[in-house]
Parts: sequence; structure tokens; C-alpha cells
Amino acid sequence: MFKKDVYIERRNRLREKMSGGLVLLPGNVDAPMNYPDNTYHFRQDSTFLYFFGINKPGLFGVIDVDEGTDMLFGNDVDIDDIIWMGPQPTLREQAAQVGVKCTDSFNEVYAYVNKALWQGRRVHFVPPYRANNRLLLKELLGIHTAKLPDYVSLELIKHVVDMRSVKDQYEIAEIEKACATGYEMHVTAMKMAKEGESEQKIAGIIEGIALGGGGGVSFPVILSQHGETLHNHDHSLKLKKGMLMLTDAGAETGMGYASDFTRTVPVGGKFTQKQKDIYEIVLAANNESTAMVKPGIRYLDVHLNAARVITSGLKDLGLIKGDVDEAVRHGAHALFMPHGLGHMMGLDVHDMEDYGQVYVGYDDETRPMERLGAAGLRLGRRLQEGFVLTNEPGIYFIPALIEKWKKDYINTQYINFDKVMEYADFGGIRLEDDLLVTAEGARILGKRLPITPDEVEETMRG
Repeated sequence: MFKKDVYIERRNRLREKMSGGLVLLPGNVDAPMNYPDNTYHFRQDSTFLYFFGINKPGLFGVIDVDEGTDMLFGNDVDIDDIIWMGPQPTLREQAAQVGVKCTDSFNEVYAYVNKALWQGRRVHFVPPYRANNRLLLKELLGIHTAKLPDYVSLELIKHVVDMRSVKDQYEIAEIEKACATGYEMHVTAMKMAKEGESEQKIAGIIEGIALGGGGGVSFPVILSQHGETLHNHDHSLKLKKGMLMLTDAGAETGMGYASDFTRTVPVGGKFTQKQKDIYEIVLAANNESTAMVKPGIRYLDVHLNAARVITSGLKDLGLIKGDVDEAVRHGAHALFMPHGLGHMMGLDVHDMEDYGQVYVGYDDETRPMERLGAAGLRLGRRLQEGFVLTNEPGIYFIPALIEKWKKDYINTQYINFDKVMEYADFGGIRLEDDLLVTAEGARILGKRLPITPDEVEETMRG
């Protein structure tokens, strides 16, 4: 965890923003895989981590806005726990590490919250995403689980998004650690991408590298020769020469901060000219997007510019026809890049997405667009210094989508379907970096992974 002053300052800053009441921050508990004592790797709730920093199950934090106090509820271990787990710090000792003076046993949270409700005080909470916390809030507040979304605090969501969106120096340093592990993961995958190698073996080895980095993967590894499936978690194939292997993977530090990189490499170490032509278009979109990023610019505009770069490049290859700007306005590029350019990143790989993406990636000025080619964009609002985000353009040839557009006459004035069908077995290419918005522009976090065709091929030879 960070030094305790960081957490004290965060809680005090939130208290100053809030209009009053109690802020409820339930932590996570162990979740069983197949029987109660065989649990998944524990992952603390990110909002709890941000304000209380303790990566242990069975805790509940309260920020009392009116009284100016903080509370931690939890139970100390008993001798049976010590036999299996060894000696553990007491709740009071853990609380002291993050500057919390008031603690009590977990069951006392019921009386604490009930008293506040009886006094008519407002209770704030963010949307719960785990079943046990939904049930806990139901018991505490008397609200049916199906109705909890109607009672979440929009005030709390907006203030926490405002705070967590801008990363401080300690968070940036932690993300850099995750990026260093991510670098090792991806370079290892590149070197292993040889004909006959197992996708599963490569995915397993890079996941092991993430575990060795302190916190495991920041999301399940995407690694496949079928990169046209955007989130392909199937690793059942052997690598075949002439195919492309797309790897989208990131690491998480022991404190929960993430990295998220994507690279696409030719199995066997050498791009064909056809692969290189498409690759260079995606690379140009990536580089131009990085160059555009700076405080004050809307990420929606960066996304649309990346779409123009992709559309222009595909027009040069004969896959798109007509006016480039009009093709983008009608969403013709969405046949090839049906997702957005990027998302916020931090304590979550899709930072704060549990709050509702419309509050994280958008604001009153910039609203989500429903049109083709922009509906999948998670981040559209104006950027600020200290934002950390991903830049991940791609080009994919998705046979089912191509067939649907062709059958339904979607954008036929812009798509050369006969030429597109020549790429039906191509797969997909995505190139993703993590960016920090600085006062002057943007900085790629971590050592940049090999990305030009020459760099990739040289790394694979190595």
C-alpha cells in the first residue's frame, strides 16, 4: 500500500466534495471456485482499495461526511485461522497503516448504518457488482437487490470518477511497474510465436510471468490466430506459419494497478506483404493517435481521426471507395474496426467501469454516439493531465460481419465487398499502448514494446 497520508488525503478530499451523509465502501470477500475452502485468487474491490488500501477480505469501510470520521469494520483472526494462515495483523493494526483510528467487528456495521438511517441521514454507495455485496447492501438498507441500481449515489459516482481519473505520482509509478511486467509478457510471446507451438502454452507462460510480477493478469489473456474475434480466449490451436498471432494481455501489480498491451505478430517471424500492408495502416493510426493526445482534446475526436487514417489506408488498398470523410461519417470503417479507440486504465484495466461507463468516459458536453463506428467507444470526453488511457486501433476481417453487411446492403457505396472477400481468412491486427496525458501531450507508459514490422521481426528472431 501507499503511505497512510495518501489515503487520509483521498478520504478528506472526498468528504469535502460530498454534500453530507455516509459513504459505504464494502470490500470483497473470498469467492469459492468449486467448494467453500477452494477459493479464487482474492481481488479487493478497487474503490475500497483507493480509499482504504488494505488488500484483505472481509472488510467494510465507512467515510462519515458529517462527523469527519472514518471507520473500518472487520474481524480479527482466531487460532483456527492462525493454524492455516499464520499470524495476521489485527484490524486495528491494519487500520493504523492507512490512517484510520476507529475500528469495530464486522457485525457492528449493521447497527452503525441502522442508526444513520434512523436519524434520516443519506447513505451513499456505488453500484455493487458482486452478489455477496448486493445481498449485504440489501440487508443493511432494506432495498431489494433488483432495486439497488435505483438507489446508487450519482453524487458519489461523479466525485469518485473526478478523483480517480487523474493519477498521482504514486499511482503512475505503480502503473509503470505493471507495464514493465507487461513488456516481459509480450516479448516472451513474440519469441515463442513459432510454427507448431501451442497457443495455450504461450498463454500459460505469459500468465505465469504476470503472477511472478506480483499480482497476476489484469484480465484473462487474449491470444489467438483468430484475432478477428476481438476477445478471443480460446487457446486451443497450434501455431501455423502464414497466420497472425494477436496477443492482448496485461499485468496487475500487488496493489491492483494494471497494464494493457496488444501486439500482433506473424507466426514464424516474417510478415507477408499483404499482412504488412494492413499492419502499417494500424500502426499509422496508433502513432497519429498518440501524437494527437493532449489536455483539452476530446478522445472522441482522436477516435474519429484514427477511423479516417484506417479508412484512407484501406481505400489505397482498394477495400474502401468514395470520399473518406463521408465514409467515416456513415461508419464504413466499423466493418473493419467495430470497437472504440481506447478506455481509461488504472486500478481496473477498464478503470471504474463498474460505476457505469457513461459517467467515466463521457460528461455533459460529450455524450455517447449511437452511429456506426463510434457506439463502442468507452472514452470520448475531453482529456486532462494525469489521465491514463489505452490507444488501441485495429483492423479485422470478421467473416460473419462482412456477410451481414453484404446481405443487408450496409454502406455498399463505400465498401468494395469483392476486394474485402479476398481478406476473409486474414484474421485481425490490433496495436495497443498505454498513455499518460501530460501537460504537453502524451507519454507512452513503460518501455514501448516492439511495434514497427522491422522491430517485431528482429525481436522474434532473437
